[in-house]
Amino acid sequence: MADLPHVDEPGEMIAPARTALIVVDVQVDFASPEGLIGRFGTDMSPAETAIDRIEELIAAARNAGATVGFMRVMTRPETDSNALRTWMVRRGTPGSEGICRIGSGGEDYYRVAPEPGDIEVSKLAYSSFHGTDFEQQLRARGIDTLVMTGLTTDCCVDSTTRDAFHRDFHTFVVSDACAAFDPDLHTHSLSALNQHTSLLVTSAAVVKAWTP
Repeated sequence: MADLPHVDEPGEMIAPARTALIVVDVQVDFASPEGLIGRFGTDMSPAETAIDRIEELIAAARNAGATVGFMRVMTRPETDSNALRTWMVRRGTPGSEGICRIGSGGEDYYRVAPEPGDIEVSKLAYSSFHGTDFEQQLRARGIDTLVMTGLTTDCCVDSTTRDAFHRDFHTFVVSDACAAFDPDLHTHSLSALNQHTSLLVTSAAVVKAWTP
């Protein structure tokens, strides 16, 4: 990511009183070697590295008084949309196992978890805003800025970040606290977000801004 422009000193742009650190889909099925994706032999090391940074950011956010929000996919077979089922049939994967099924263990948080006072959102779609009260929870706390982290950069992080921008939130994406299962998708997604909706920051820059 060295060739992508980053904000080295976000400072007051991410003032804790009006900023939320958003942790997207750090769950067993998306991050653990024992989860649905990991069981297919996918290299999960990029996710593990991103979660290392997320853990540091959560600690810094809590110490600084910034809000922390945890997004989580929670599905049942009957909640799969017709568009999703049809897309899977058309792409030739109609029998694919559902991800983050309630009761499977795959929907559980992985390595990180909310604490009392945090925002917690359960969702069915890629965007954390779709069909949820996420925006209302943010507005109620006077939050206008989101610092985005999580999995995966090209899917749910991207969708949530774009929807946040469309709802007039300022968005920062922590480039080393997100991950995708394809390094090129990770880089290209960061580039597109930087081009159209967001500023990029590193975890070290955010921790510095939130450290007295």
